[in-house]
Amino acid sequence: MQSGEDVITDLLSETSEELVINNPIVLVPGRDQTVGFAPWSPVIHPDVQELRIKASYVVYVTDPNDDVVNNYNQIFSPLSLPAQSKGLIL
Repeated sequence: MQSGEDVITDLLSETSEELVINNPIVLVPGRDQTVGFAPWSPVIHPDVQELRIKASYVVYVTDPNDDVVNNYNQIFSPLSLPAQSKGLIL
């Protein structure tokens, strides 16, 4: 975002004028090169399914790394997902 925030979200649609997103969160830097997550806008009602953002406010759109995707999915999944295994069977 032009504001400097790193927003992680589901991109529902995109035009030259606007982006439609769902479940936006921001990355919050932590200690020792870790990151946490926080609501992008805590005033948005939880039942809101779509947000429209002017495309001119967005600096870039990309796919985040796998760790961020896994954490995002754990936050918004209605299911409790097991941690990823290292391929070992005991």
